[in-house]
Amino acid sequence: MRKVLKTMTAAILSIAMAGSLAACGGSTSKNESSAPSEAAPASSAAASETASPAAGGTAEYAVVLKVLSSQFWQTMKEGVEAEAEKQGVKVDIYAANTEDDVEGQVTLLENAISKGYKAIAVAPISADNLNNAVADATSKGIYIVNIDEKINMDGLKALGGAVYSFVSTDNVAVGRVGAQYIVDQIGGKGEVAIIEGKAGAASGEDRKQGATEAFSADGLKLVESQPADWDRTKAYDLATNYINKYPDLKGIYCCNDTMAMGALEAVKNAGKDILVVGTDGNDDAMASVQAGELAATVAQDPAKIGARGLQMLIEAVEKGGQIDKDAEPITEGIDAILIKKD
Repeated sequence: MRKVLKTMTAAILSIAMAGSLAACGGSTSKNESSAPSEAAPASSAAASETASPAAGGTAEYAVVLKVLSSQFWQTMKEGVEAEAEKQGVKVDIYAANTEDDVEGQVTLLENAISKGYKAIAVAPISADNLNNAVADATSKGIYIVNIDEKINMDGLKALGGAVYSFVSTDNVAVGRVGAQYIVDQIGGKGEVAIIEGKAGAASGEDRKQGATEAFSADGLKLVESQPADWDRTKAYDLATNYINKYPDLKGIYCCNDTMAMGALEAVKNAGKDILVVGTDGNDDAMASVQAGELAATVAQDPAKIGARGLQMLIEAVEKGGQIDKDAEPITEGIDAILIKKD
């Protein structure tokens, strides 16, 4: 990544500030996933009455997200919509039904390509599931911006595809910050574990890497690291297994807040004093931090990721010209912040 994020070690000074950070991100999940077979937009952020004539009442831009069934993705959607209103453009937003619906997401992108958008932002479910469709978009002169989950660029280039830019959080830094907080709190001694996201998902793999590096640098014993597929129930079961297998376990880093809440429930049920740190800064996680239960969460800024993704779509179209399949994507990282009670 050309532009590497600064490692975030400063925490928000009060949980009230943390609450305001979440408030500016968006609302809770609304389960508004669109049916992939119909490729109906989950929303269409329309230009205002003073919009540029270029919008023409028809969307020139589209965004294909993973899902809309979590606060993170709802907030990203709202960030796109707010930026569309600010820019005076119209954008259609699509999302798969679940984070396992890889084929459904492909269908959404294929249908979007057939609609003739000038530029499309994609947040792929996996590093490879959208590559064929992105290559098709490239062949048709449609600019692609990659947000959140990074596309396998080697595989994409082999198919003749190209990406104009990549916008995401530096997830290695996210994992490092979350794990370092556990290290600092337990005094650099003890056994720790990681609950990963979905196996092979770049964001989860990067967070695991950062957490592993932080634990290893301070000599802690990483007893286990297993995926729970971003799922709360699976994380609860996995954390329960960790607790039973490792009676001296002192901390668990989770690659998202949904899993962190499941792990925290397992810790409570076991009556153990084990620190749990999550990732994303979801409302329920920050409320748990405020209550002194979840140790911390590393808050991303999905609204800013979505907004910047739309800005990049507009920039690509305004620059125009033939798509350079050999060019490296413009890479931008959005900062994340450690949120703890004090």
